[in-house]
Amino acid sequence: MQIKRRLKLPDPVRINRYKRVPELGPKLLFFSGGTALNGISRTLKAYTHNSAHLITPFDSGGSSAILRQAFDMPAIGDVRSRLMALADESLLGHPEVYQLFSHRLPKTASHTTLRHELAGLVGGSHPLIAAVPMPMRGLIQNQFHYFALAMPEDFDLRGASLGNLILAGGYLNNNRELDPIVFLFSKLVNTLGHVTVSTNEKLHLAARLEDGRIIVGQHMMTGKEVDPITSPIIDVFLTTSLDSMEPVDVPFPLRRQDLVLEADLICYPPGSFFSSVLANLLPRGVGRTIAENGNPKVYVPSLGTDPELTGISPTQAVERLISQLKKDAGASTPTSQLLNFIVADTCFADYLDIGILKDHKIELVALPLARKNEPGKYDSQKLVDVLLSLT
Repeated sequence: MQIKRRLKLPDPVRINRYKRVPELGPKLLFFSGGTALNGISRTLKAYTHNSAHLITPFDSGGSSAILRQAFDMPAIGDVRSRLMALADESLLGHPEVYQLFSHRLPKTASHTTLRHELAGLVGGSHPLIAAVPMPMRGLIQNQFHYFALAMPEDFDLRGASLGNLILAGGYLNNNRELDPIVFLFSKLVNTLGHVTVSTNEKLHLAARLEDGRIIVGQHMMTGKEVDPITSPIIDVFLTTSLDSMEPVDVPFPLRRQDLVLEADLICYPPGSFFSSVLANLLPRGVGRTIAENGNPKVYVPSLGTDPELTGISPTQAVERLISQLKKDAGASTPTSQLLNFIVADTCFADYLDIGILKDHKIELVALPLARKNEPGKYDSQKLVDVLLSLT
């Protein structure tokens, strides 16, 4: 059964209702990755504690690369970042745990000094771990212990996030499964939402470029650690290692399917288009599951420059999104089952081809959503208000 209603954007009545009782707030689901959505997540948790965030575990750069090389594991940095963004930072939460998980080791300290600091975290003498009450302290120390046991002698601890070390230790301590330690981590920081990875598999992201090249590794696409790509990305796929160019098929886990099916709204949010958004849609079954959910699906394009969209127009990005979803859901699947709205700032909306959107029966919601002093970024409050109003 379908029920239609008139929308008011933003809808102050609906927004205020959610703010009064966020525990009963709507289930907004985000296919996300990276840090682009963290500010929006911090705003969102004041209105609902039921949002779900599917995070890509394919990062191959920065501190995630160091952990992946040392332990042959999925990337966990973006998961940790989103868990912290959704953590309860009030006195009702666990501020001492939040402080511990947010801390980074000094970048300039010596190898010996950092090993000594890690030993203090394992043994419980470090001030940050000592401030955590039992039994939580013991649980956290146990993860540090497993990390320290498995850590290679030449592992570089400079600038390491303690939250990442805890997740890595928990991964090794739980038969190389991410779900148990992510669940424990979320309980320790009292995460006001549900955060999980799109797949537990330790895979890498590869891209096929228009000029015929194939590049492997998320870090090769984002323009942060290597020069930005100069040829448009045709499509992306998953591989087993940075040395492989062979696509690998991986199923979308049943527990993630349930999150998608139960969502009141599905959002393809701002962030790196291919490595954050489309990468989440690669596991087999994602598109089909999205099509089975009859609630609104919303695409929120990034306002700033995205190196991954080199040579690709905003309208072409929309068509790439639809094409990726139909690869799994089926070419005959109506676009209305996969994407209903594009929510964007009024200035960005001028770059979209309204005729093509009408052909796809996609409605454009153009509102002043950019920050006043940073037009390349969304005002978190304004965007959250619109998303809540669509539920």
